[in-house]
Amino acid sequence: MELLKILNILSFKIKNYKFISGGDINQTYCLDTDQGKMFLKYNLKSYYPNLFKCEYKGLKVIEESQTFKIPTIIECNEENHLQFLILKWIEKGTPQKKTWEIFGSKLAKMHCIPQPFYGFTEDNYLGTLVQKNPQCISWKDLYSNFRILPLAEKLFNDKKFNSKDLLSTEKFCNSINEIFPTENPSLLHGDLWSGNFIISNTQEIYFIDPAVYYGHREMDLGMSKLFGGFPPLFYESYNEVYPLEKGWIFRLPYTQLYPLMFHAYEFGGFYIDEVRNILKKFY
Repeated sequence: MELLKILNILSFKIKNYKFISGGDINQTYCLDTDQGKMFLKYNLKSYYPNLFKCEYKGLKVIEESQTFKIPTIIECNEENHLQFLILKWIEKGTPQKKTWEIFGSKLAKMHCIPQPFYGFTEDNYLGTLVQKNPQCISWKDLYSNFRILPLAEKLFNDKKFNSKDLLSTEKFCNSINEIFPTENPSLLHGDLWSGNFIISNTQEIYFIDPAVYYGHREMDLGMSKLFGGFPPLFYESYNEVYPLEKGWIFRLPYTQLYPLMFHAYEFGGFYIDEVRNILKKFY
């Protein structure tokens, strides 16, 4: 059993373990150990090479920003054909009103930190998608050439896009400088929806499962609203610390285009319609 291969090489004693459902990519477990509860996830190295090394790097970069907490990283390693990541277990709590206010202000403070370029120091992952992160001097270069256009090509090759869709995608990319206000690049969580942070039972906010890069800050805001959104107080608090440029609400669909195109490629169906609805202005 793959799990036992990992458990047998750990330096701490495992009292018990329990499978946790809900992960689409990895096998996930809660470990009861002589050093406290821990969270384990593992996968085959051949499926998504360096997946957890990328996650480890992203978590550490967020931690170094001195804004959000991350779960304590116990071990990030490989064993034969397996890769795994072990984090300290975080007991979840029910978020209070004040917590959302703090959350918004912390994200704004993280976005305020100056970054040297668009992209990142290495490629990583958005879900199962390899996220290319070359160092770019403009948001248009990164977003069009290493986010939107490659996904459009994948959708076309998979027969989920037609030639009209490709043309509208190219027109959108040519308009990026007119759509997005010019701002300095920000450190982004990169996949900031409700499943990728934990509010603990002590009301601390922990970031998990990042897809970090240096990009336009509205990308995190768009992602936060893609699957239901956060309470209004979150956005109000953010705006007080780092005021958003006029029209950010109307630009949300264009920030959401990237994750929606990825979901369209992975799952098709409804997501294809959502992508086309955003691009219809450019037909």
